[in-house]
Amino acid sequence: MAAPKTVYTCSECGATSAKWLGRCPACGAWNTLLEGVAEPAGGAKNHRFQALAKSAPVTTLSDIEAVETARTPTTLDELDRVLGGGIVAGGVVLIGGDPGVGKSTLLLQALDALSRGLKVLYVTGEESGAQVAMRARRLSLAGTAVRVLAEINLERILATLAAEAPDFCVIDSIQTVYTEQLTSAPGSVAQVRECAALLTRHAKASGCSLVLVGHVTKEGALAGPRVLEHIVDTVLYFEGDTHSSFRLVRAIKNRFGAVNEIGVFAMTEKGLKGVSNPSAIFLSAHSEPVPGSCVLVTLEGTRPLLVELQALVDSGGARRLSVGLERDRLAMLLAVLHRHAGVATNDQDVFVNAVGGVRISEPAADLAVLLAIQSSLRGRPLPRGFLAFGEVGLAGEVRPAPRGQERLKEAAKLGFSMAVIPKANAPKKPIEGLTVHAVERIEQAIDILRTL
Repeated sequence: MAAPKTVYTCSECGATSAKWLGRCPACGAWNTLLEGVAEPAGGAKNHRFQALAKSAPVTTLSDIEAVETARTPTTLDELDRVLGGGIVAGGVVLIGGDPGVGKSTLLLQALDALSRGLKVLYVTGEESGAQVAMRARRLSLAGTAVRVLAEINLERILATLAAEAPDFCVIDSIQTVYTEQLTSAPGSVAQVRECAALLTRHAKASGCSLVLVGHVTKEGALAGPRVLEHIVDTVLYFEGDTHSSFRLVRAIKNRFGAVNEIGVFAMTEKGLKGVSNPSAIFLSAHSEPVPGSCVLVTLEGTRPLLVELQALVDSGGARRLSVGLERDRLAMLLAVLHRHAGVATNDQDVFVNAVGGVRISEPAADLAVLLAIQSSLRGRPLPRGFLAFGEVGLAGEVRPAPRGQERLKEAAKLGFSMAVIPKANAPKKPIEGLTVHAVERIEQAIDILRTL
């Protein structure tokens, strides 16, 4: 009997090659070709290639009735916020995160809450039913209406879904599921892509809300082909350090809600609990103001968050290190500070950190970063109740940030009394208890800082 033919498949784009190559010829990624068993050619498996949704005749866009999507809340407020208000019938959610971050715990809590009004099913491929029961007992979950299936064969899972007809189902995890139509091992590019497509097709046809748990690579990206993220309706990332009690669930893609929305949870002995005031996590409790600390109002989806940025400027070299912010942007901001405000840090080490482990990607953090650096360099703290936001350009101009009024109102609500913001974000009506300094250029902001 001839040995099965092998083929090398790219884990990033799914392209195949007859021999191993260091670089994928299709997408250009390095060291992503993985060996697997080649699928036999032929048309016997054409039934696999079906549309994920039912076909419909061509219609005019204006003639299609726009119906508001019905949602079922999970009773976990932070999870509902990230999902856009709750689960959607027929919607498919992909959630990924580091091992031990709390994915299975969160979903088991959601299943138990939804089981009071819906039929739910938990399919586990990584644990036995007894292990799931132990976790439920530890979390004090009743689980009287939660159905559990320990299975990794896709055909048996689909048969169980057809027999049980659940309204909400969790597959933990998609990397452990395999279909008999393919000969490659579970977790391979072909298996993950095919199993996800078949499960999504079932969800769309039956109206069952489906959650797929996905593994992540050592770089933090979802394992498997990138097409996996295109197939599903919503992609969530579970972020957080296992040494910290706080976890963030971030929406990267959502066809039924806002992207970059975050939910904040605290890990307790009884599972994950939503944090109603997440700004308190990202603000340090200093008894007195300290040099190098500036509060920023950032936007995460639709939620304004107050985050403390800390800077440390020290003599000894010219190292640039940022945690939670882009390092290249830090180098650019230091050049702008030198050129337009006359503040030189060429012979200084500059370290910038976002408190609480949050990652800030929006450019509205530029002004707060520069003011924190200036405060540390002078060794003088900013006043209590001070905050700043705004984008800084290479010409030294301070550009407006989106939804500036909401940022200022959130800051005033939490007791902040002074703000340095872009002139374009200046409120038309005074905000009670908040003194606003509107600036157009970075040198104006530095001059205001020197007078405080």
